Amino acid sequence: MAMVNPFDVFSVTEIAAAINRVPNNYGRINQLGLMPVRGTTSRTVAVEERNGSLALIPTERAGNDGSGRGPGNVGKTGKRKLRTFSVPNLTYDEFVGPEEVQGVRAFGGSDQQNLASLLNEKLANARAKHDITLEHLRMGALKGIIVDADGSTLYNLYTEFDITAKEVDFVLGTGTTDIKAKCHAVKRHIEDNLLGETMTGVRVLVSPEFFDALTNHQKVQKAFENWQAAQDRLGGDMRNGFTFGGLTFEEYRGVSTDPAGNTRRFIADGEGHAFPEGTQQTFRTHVAPADFNEAVGQMGQVYYAKTQPAKFDRGWDVHTQSNPLPLCHRPGVLVKLTTSN
Repeated sequence: MAMVNPFDVFSVTEIAAAINRVPNNYGRINQLGLMPVRGTTSRTVAVEERNGSLALIPTERAGNDGSGRGPGNVGKTGKRKLRTFSVPNLTYDEFVGPEEVQGVRAFGGSDQQNLASLLNEKLANARAKHDITLEHLRMGALKGIIVDADGSTLYNLYTEFDITAKEVDFVLGTGTTDIKAKCHAVKRHIEDNLLGETMTGVRVLVSPEFFDALTNHQKVQKAFENWQAAQDRLGGDMRNGFTFGGLTFEEYRGVSTDPAGNTRRFIADGEGHAFPEGTQQTFRTHVAPADFNEAVGQMGQVYYAKTQPAKFDRGWDVHTQSNPLPLCHRPGVLVKLTTSN
């Protein structure tokens, strides 16, 4: 006797809602709330600049205006510049075999409840992969160069916005380096490039090696020890960052595995990346609608999911996708920190 599709009890809407309800278990950038989500109805995002001030505008699909401009190209009218970006499409599929469903039914006693648990397990696994991918893309936006899972460049924001990347060498290997002056140089550069934006402070996500070299530097060590002691007395969380010279330094250990099985660190050994916090329009995560018939013309959601019977009815395919593009609309405010001996 042929088995019926157990997922018929779930509508497409319910499955999509289920994956959106799964908690995010990874992502410091997400925790910081730095790049709020903005849904779009298009597969492209346009950023308009006028006299140094940036604004988002709605767009049609690339090429609809007959100009032939592609994603990332620049159109100019006087002192206005229009830059258009295509939103990446990220998909991940899971599979449910008949033996999994049979086992779950026999063990539980409530068909729908157990099937829901099995589906949630698959969706949680898929959601975790989407979340780490989104964190990777967001870190790329903070660096100014957004890269794909294989390390290839999706967008170089410095090139797109005609901006020269800023780098400050903290020279942490030299005991006489004026670290406070280095911090002030970073903060002043960011303030000069806000272009009318506001900020509440500057945070620097750094590699463990950079954090250790910084906090052990003779010009910083005493301040770090005092800060540690104060955190202990107040019961604070040391992971929230150490503030020195007007910058809040935080160790960041994000890592993932690429499709080839190689481990990739989101921040390289001995590096850090500074950015402003509390801005209004500088950072966004743009999400486009899925390439489903029912999603056409609808506002994009962060995650989508669907199920269908597998070939020859030998199980069920679970399809998930997300369509995010994190952007820094003012890459001039990004500063790379390095250290030399």
